[in-house]
Amino acid sequence: MRILGVNAVFHDPAAALVIDGRVVAAAEEERFSRRKHGKRPVPFSAWEQPALSAAWCLERAGLRPEDVDLVGFSYDPALVPPIEELGLHDPWDHLRTEFARQAPGFLADALPGLDPAKVTFLPHHVAHAASAGLAVGDRSCSVLVCDGRGEAHSHLSGRYRDGRLETLASQRLPHSLGLMYEELTAHLGFLRSSDEYKVMALASYGKPRHLDLLRERVRATDDGGFVTGRIDWGELAPARDPGEEWTEAHADLAASVQRRLEEVLLDLAAWLHERTGDTTLAMAGGTALNCVANTVLAQRGPFEKVWVQPAAGDAGTALGAALHLAASGGEPPWTMTGADLGRGFDEHQIEEALRRARVPYERPADVAEAAAEVLAGDGIVAWVQGRAEYGPRALGHRSLLAHPGRRVNLERLNDVKGREQFRPVAPMVLLDRAPEIFERGPIPSPYMLFVHDVAPHWQDRIPAVVHVDGTARVQTVDPAAEPLVARLLTAFERRTGLPVLVNTSLNTAGRPMVDDVRDALECFGSTPVDMLAIGPFTVRR
Repeated sequence: MRILGVNAVFHDPAAALVIDGRVVAAAEEERFSRRKHGKRPVPFSAWEQPALSAAWCLERAGLRPEDVDLVGFSYDPALVPPIEELGLHDPWDHLRTEFARQAPGFLADALPGLDPAKVTFLPHHVAHAASAGLAVGDRSCSVLVCDGRGEAHSHLSGRYRDGRLETLASQRLPHSLGLMYEELTAHLGFLRSSDEYKVMALASYGKPRHLDLLRERVRATDDGGFVTGRIDWGELAPARDPGEEWTEAHADLAASVQRRLEEVLLDLAAWLHERTGDTTLAMAGGTALNCVANTVLAQRGPFEKVWVQPAAGDAGTALGAALHLAASGGEPPWTMTGADLGRGFDEHQIEEALRRARVPYERPADVAEAAAEVLAGDGIVAWVQGRAEYGPRALGHRSLLAHPGRRVNLERLNDVKGREQFRPVAPMVLLDRAPEIFERGPIPSPYMLFVHDVAPHWQDRIPAVVHVDGTARVQTVDPAAEPLVARLLTAFERRTGLPVLVNTSLNTAGRPMVDDVRDALECFGSTPVDMLAIGPFTVRR
């Protein structure tokens, strides 16, 4: 069976292709359109169709649109109640539902030859659940989905048994942990529905002094759901304008909501575990990108293993929709072993692009050694290797790398990317070296979705990756899965004695992550980066 999965109603439109139960390709539309989160300048739906990413997925497999057997669309307009029942006052609700109803026709227009009758609408949270529960590799697991909203709900708790989902609880709107966090994000002067990770970073600078009030308003219920009562954010901290300096009051409010989110998620996980007894919890939904909360669940929750889908946000529902239909059709299970599901380019394509751009380039004997030499000399390297990552984290395929041994490199990288200075950057480390440097948190951690305490005797050695609270969002590198990145880390340690590199996404503020050769050259040309290491080639400043 050849199944195309599509997310197109909420942010981060994306496409994924599953053939005979195996994921062949998955990518976000923003990597092709170069519009961050797929936001269109003019509305019908606020979000664009994943036409380019879907066309690429089919091209990757050598398929035409008419060759597709099924299309899974990760939103079911038939499940949307009358707008007045939702209680959200979202001006896009009517357009979103109408857009979804017309989606089969839109997809057929974008992919001539695709039969609209092949489109199956799937509940949004079922697609989220499948993206995790059908990718974790365990035939039996619990699944927890939490985000802003789907058609009429904001949460799903359930369990998978041999590819079949049993839903045990769901929370109806308007109660939503994700929307609560979005409202806070907007109140603190950031972009709603895309900048929540900035609030998570800011929370480390504050104290949860509003926790008692939040415990009254936001709480789990005995049926596996929760309540999010009305909160007047202005009573707790003044609204912050974008670009305005943040204050202690803003940080304290962020810390309070972050802590309460963690507590409620622990309650939801405890309720779920009491009913399933599973050892593994698979997570998806935008809230699962909160790596601090994930770590609390892993450390203090009842499950032995917590696994988070690396494309946990709405982009991941394209993958989930396709996996759900594959499992429903009896296809064999699939295990996710890496997030490198996007575009890649062979040596010939890269060299042709470099020649067309008329930039001087070299082909060193070993690109890892060449990059390690620049990094050891405190240079910044743009690292573009293999297939692009699916999801928001750069994991050594579209990365900006630097020396972790100088604290000033945090400020330096944030300046390069045009980011706020309170935001941390992450370390990548060889898997077998991680336990001696990073404490608590789950290891392995290949998708950078948990935080770890940096061992005291290492904090002064790698200060660029140590957040204000002494933690780091770690990516562990298994040489069997990522041999080139592992070779780079080994070469850097040989020169510096440090088995760690700074790793942040290769993009600048407001721009999607670099995807193809042209994107890489544009980013390299517009930022103070010392080397571009792309495929086996290097371009120097």
